[in-house]
Amino acid sequence: MFTHALLRLPGANFAAGLTQAGEGAPDPELALEQHRAYCEALSDCGLSLTILPADLAHPDGCFVEDTALVTERGAIVTRPGAPSRRGEVDVIEAALKGLFHDIPSISAPGTVDAGDVCEADGHFLVGLSARTNEEGAVELAHLLEDLGYRSNILDIRSARGLLHLKTGIAYLGEGRMLATGDIPRGPALSSYEIIDVPAGERYAANALRVNDQVLVADGYPGTRAAIEALGFSVIALEMSEFRKLDGGLSCLSLRW
Repeated sequence: MFTHALLRLPGANFAAGLTQAGEGAPDPELALEQHRAYCEALSDCGLSLTILPADLAHPDGCFVEDTALVTERGAIVTRPGAPSRRGEVDVIEAALKGLFHDIPSISAPGTVDAGDVCEADGHFLVGLSARTNEEGAVELAHLLEDLGYRSNILDIRSARGLLHLKTGIAYLGEGRMLATGDIPRGPALSSYEIIDVPAGERYAANALRVNDQVLVADGYPGTRAAIEALGFSVIALEMSEFRKLDGGLSCLSLRW
C-alpha cells in the first residue's frame, strides 16, 4: 500500500521539454490543470503528497520518476540518459534524504531513467533503452540486490515505439501485467498473466496501480474495459499535454 508521493509542478516553460512524440507543443497552463487533477487522484487514493515547485532550468522536471527509484527498503538516485535532465536529480535527492538514509546513486558511465524500471511485488524489470544503458542497468541490478530484491534486464532497444520500458508495460498486481505487443515475452515475464493493450491504445499501457485503484489515461476505452474486467476501480485522467512530451501517468510521481 502506498502512503506517500513526491511530485514536481510543471513550469511555465514546460513546452521546451524533450520530445519524440511529434504531437505539437503542449500548453503549460493546461498541463498544470491536468497535473492538479493527477494530484487530486493520488490524494483520493489515500496518499500524502509532497509537491515541489517548478524549476525553469529543467522543463522536464515534472517527470520526477526518472530521477530516482523508491522502494519499501530504500531509495536509489539515478543518472538520467538525457544530459539535459541530470540537473533534475539534485533537488529530488535532497527531498529524499529527509526520508531515506544512505541513498546510493548510479555512477558514470552508467545511465538509468527509472521510467525503465517496473516493480512487480519485489521483482524488478529493468529495461535497456535509449536512456538506460547496460552499465547503468547492471549497476542498478546490484544495488537492488543489496536491498534484497531480484531483477531481470529486458532489452527494448529494438522497439522504436518504446522510449522507456514503462511506455509499454504496467504491473497491475496479483501477477498481472498490462503490456503492448512490442514488449519482449521472454523468461522474465513467463510467470505473469499478460493483459494485452488493444491495438491503437498503446499510450494507455502506462497505467498506474495505486492501492485499490488503477489510474489510466482518459480516452482509451478498450484498455479501461480490460482493467475493469479484472475487478479494479479505474480513475481516468486527461493526459494530453504530458503525452506531447512522451510522459505518462507513472512519470509524474515517486510513490512509496
